[in-house]
Amino acid sequence: MAATFLRVAELGSFSRAAEQLGYSQAAVTVQMKQLERELGTQLFERIGRRIRLTEDGARFIPYAQELLKAARNARTFVQGARAPSGRLRIGTAESLSISVLPPVLLQFHRLCPLVETSLHTGLISELFDMVRQNHVDLLYFLDKKTDFPDWIKVFERPEPIVFAASASHPFAGRDHIPLEEVLAEPMALTERGVSYRYDLEQMLAAEKLELHPFLETGNTDIIASLLLRHRRMVSFLPQYVVQKQVRAGRLAVLRVDGPRLQMWSQLVYHKNKWITPQMQAFLELMRRAVGPESGEA
Repeated sequence: MAATFLRVAELGSFSRAAEQLGYSQAAVTVQMKQLERELGTQLFERIGRRIRLTEDGARFIPYAQELLKAARNARTFVQGARAPSGRLRIGTAESLSISVLPPVLLQFHRLCPLVETSLHTGLISELFDMVRQNHVDLLYFLDKKTDFPDWIKVFERPEPIVFAASASHPFAGRDHIPLEEVLAEPMALTERGVSYRYDLEQMLAAEKLELHPFLETGNTDIIASLLLRHRRMVSFLPQYVVQKQVRAGRLAVLRVDGPRLQMWSQLVYHKNKWITPQMQAFLELMRRAVGPESGEA
């Protein structure tokens, strides 16, 4: 019943909690009424279709979390050394899923071969909703430093956003490149809803400059591939997207005059989330994978 209570408290709805837990709405209602009888207090206010926690309901949340933790520990004891199994759902940005996560996912599969892992990508607002609606277990995203009271942040790492081009571009290796000259080059960019694209547009608007890309796509792998094929093309991307090709001498980070933009890659989960063995294993891998530059939250 503790898990059902926390899900109802999180979603503010018996029907939505029932849908996500695979119960009927009547079963959820019965469980909550039984829990209220056992505790001798009312946990929810039911006014029309709206469900809200009472003061006692809000105070019960940490106790319900402890009950779930005790159940998890008991299950771990019973299962002994058996490998984790079940699902792991990760919400993430397209660029992180392409550039950062693949080696971690391969290592995770070797460690937890029985776990079925799924990646769910989207724009930042969509990713945030995935956490709130419990559609993902973990969220690994790129944005400004973001903190919500309902989230637990595992770590955060600064991620420079850079102008990049082919290593044979005339701007490669040049210092103090005027921003206006870069904007005059053929440009491929991520979609407008992406955080660093938005910040770039705001920075340019302050200088009375505009972007006119010939291509927009949410897939940063496509953009990086085009940079390799098009000698004059320029893009604006997280440095981790192009880092491998820069080290190989095939792409170059352009030294452009103007303000520097930086985002943060951040790994979070909902504070009411039950930490499964597979979640714990993945979190430990990610802590090691991000390296010494990361900031533990």
